[in-house]
Amino acid sequence: MTASRTRMSPQARRRQFIDLGIDMAREQPLESVTIEAVAEAAGVSKGLLFHYFESKADFHLAVVREQAAEMLDKTAPRDDLTDPIEMLQASVTAYVDYVAGIGQGFIGVIRGSGNSIAGIREVAEDTRDQMAERVLTHAPALGIERTPAIELAVAGWIAYVEEMIVRWLADPVVDRDTLIAMFVTALPALAGLTVAVVAD
Repeated sequence: MTASRTRMSPQARRRQFIDLGIDMAREQPLESVTIEAVAEAAGVSKGLLFHYFESKADFHLAVVREQAAEMLDKTAPRDDLTDPIEMLQASVTAYVDYVAGIGQGFIGVIRGSGNSIAGIREVAEDTRDQMAERVLTHAPALGIERTPAIELAVAGWIAYVEEMIVRWLADPVVDRDTLIAMFVTALPALAGLTVAVVAD
């Protein structure tokens, strides 16, 4: 049943559409979220969405951008923590909890690198780059010098986390705390191994 239409400012209406897209993408792949379904949920005509978004692809891109920004915001390193391991633990915990909450939406963001829409691929890659830069910024606090080899290792760790969490969403064979511990333990171990191998 179509919701009753209410008057909104252009900014509020656009925000409503994006929020509806995000909510729908929690339960289904983003590519399955249709303009028709969003319009019906908003109580407006399909044509109104095209006043705000050039196409379905443009709407999906707006949804992914918002999801990525929210994920980066919620997983930002905490200013009240000074111990790098505690900071890593807090960020990884926030990441796992956020991903568990958005489900399919996470796959839409982080797996966007395989999407046929160039803009979505760019959002996924930029999100990954920002997460890697956060880790590398705090690497010296762990006694790890930033080098090309360490940058490569951090990129590998992020890929490991992404793949693990996608599989965990589908089949949670370990509990949440164990998954977090695996991620937190793996990063310094991988960095240390990288330093040792490169030094030989």
